[in-house]
Amino acid sequence: MTDDFQPITVPPTAVLLTAAQAQSGPPIDPLTRIFTYDSAEWEKFIDEWVSHCLKPDYVKVARFSGANDRGIDIAGFADADALIGVWDSYQCKHYQSGITPSEAWPEIGKILWHSFNGHYKPPRAYYFVAPRDTGTTLTQFLSNTPLLKKELLAAWAKNVETNITSKVAVKLEGDFAQYVDKFDFSIFKRISPREIVEQHRNSPYFIPRFGGGLPPRPAPGSPPSEIDGDIESGYVTKLLDAYADHTKEPVGDIAALKKWKALNEHFHRERESFYHAESLRVFVRDKVEPGTFEGLQDEIYHGVVDTCDGDHADGLERVKAVTALASNLALDAHPLGPAAFVRDRRGICHQLANEDRLKWTK
Repeated sequence: MTDDFQPITVPPTAVLLTAAQAQSGPPIDPLTRIFTYDSAEWEKFIDEWVSHCLKPDYVKVARFSGANDRGIDIAGFADADALIGVWDSYQCKHYQSGITPSEAWPEIGKILWHSFNGHYKPPRAYYFVAPRDTGTTLTQFLSNTPLLKKELLAAWAKNVETNITSKVAVKLEGDFAQYVDKFDFSIFKRISPREIVEQHRNSPYFIPRFGGGLPPRPAPGSPPSEIDGDIESGYVTKLLDAYADHTKEPVGDIAALKKWKALNEHFHRERESFYHAESLRVFVRDKVEPGTFEGLQDEIYHGVVDTCDGDHADGLERVKAVTALASNLALDAHPLGPAAFVRDRRGICHQLANEDRLKWTK
């Protein structure tokens, strides 16, 4: 009898395993990660998104939490009048499935009731935001304003009147019924989680929250031909003083460096490094949390300050010792460490000199 069985072979992997993947596994897609949030974290995430990605639309963003929020989770205020002016509401829901009409009706009812009672003006727009979006039926209702209104009124007695406030059943009658009948139901909308995540990608909180590292960095351009006094005068003056300390001759300006070929070349290398570091600062400014680049500067400062304070033959030797040490510092623990090239590290030393945190001459 012929043996038809074949040996089992393991298919080759399509990618090389990195150290980060070996430690933490493959990256989790943000749309999957948000499923793991609890209600509080989801609300915090939406607050980040509204506050940073929609910032041009609002003068202020407020997060309401706890009892008596009157149906408001996140509010974006388009003017200084806040809840009595032009504002948008973002209703955060974190359920195991898409939001159903029965879950949405009480939230819509709260907006109707509290705006009727003058607790706030009706929002310009009211958005349901949920990691699993709105369910098919509610999505259809939100896309058809007359149908949304019809279905809400039909469900009022069962799903709404006892779920607006614990103090009283809110009957759909009298002046309130007339108010609801004239209300603009087109303000109620949905925003897909994909749209939220893609907009959040442009915030400084995306990488800390979802990982994935920095996007590719553009190559820094060449320094301008003229010294920019606003950002360069400090470190340039300190370098010239270091050169004078080394040559034992006055070095009054950059033109004077042409007398010493090695010093002139050193200056232009250090200037390129300064602008390299400036390009990194600008590049990460809107991609990481505020203070992250300054944290990298602090790491380099604490790594080199003892060397800077030590004894050296002259100021130039101090510059060389400090920038050489900065080039080789272990910065893997800092989130920007892997993104900092040698010239970034050397340039940060000159940024620190600009701030008088490092000095080349005694």
